[in-house]
Amino acid sequence: MDMVLLTALSVGGATVIGSLIGFVFKNITHKFSDIVLSFAAGVMLAAAVLGLVLPSLDYGGKWGLVITIAGIFTGALCLNLIDKVVPHLHKLIGPEIEDHKNADLNKILLFVLAIAIHNLPEGIAAGVGFGAGDTTQALIIAGGIALQNVPEGMVIIGPMLAAGVSKKKTFVCAMITGLIEVVGTLIGYFAVRIASVILPFALAFAGGTMLYVISDEMIPETHAHGGERGATYALLVGFCFMLAMDVLLG
Repeated sequence: MDMVLLTALSVGGATVIGSLIGFVFKNITHKFSDIVLSFAAGVMLAAAVLGLVLPSLDYGGKWGLVITIAGIFTGALCLNLIDKVVPHLHKLIGPEIEDHKNADLNKILLFVLAIAIHNLPEGIAAGVGFGAGDTTQALIIAGGIALQNVPEGMVIIGPMLAAGVSKKKTFVCAMITGLIEVVGTLIGYFAVRIASVILPFALAFAGGTMLYVISDEMIPETHAHGGERGATYALLVGFCFMLAMDVLLG
């Protein structure tokens, strides 16, 4: 349990670390943040497939394929429903936010709220990994999510400061988005530990949410500023890095 709590705090803390970087380097280029986000997308893709989807097939027995497919689509549909209520990243980072002088505070706060809401299922994915009892895979999944949270925390800071929000309130908002992920991790862990029968579906559900985030949020964002080739290779590097970690750590 100590490992779960420490990892949950680390995953949530990655957003705070990203926000601190955002305070120090307010003019980080899109090219740099896109490369970091693309690498994180590759890590998360490998973590979703190797750490969630494939174990779901194994634990599901003779119905493994059906349970896994159902879980993946259920996870994706849940995030799709959330998107309809609160759009995220590439749908909210428009000219109003990129042009800090004309930033719309309400839209920026909605953007921060969206990040917080989307962090819940990401945290659940990390918690489910621990609930499955495979600490190595759980750490790999959590590491991929944490990597994604760093650039996500970075992009919160500039627009809020430009809109006139104080540094203190901006940092508190970043902390809240990270704490949501801590809560999600604990929910995922205890849900699977209490009802192990739902493990195959829960693993696939978590995998589906991660795949949705990668395809719907991360990749479009990294391809929005003209650096598609670099972003693609960064994703491949991230994927191969996590693949190698999975093989080497067994």
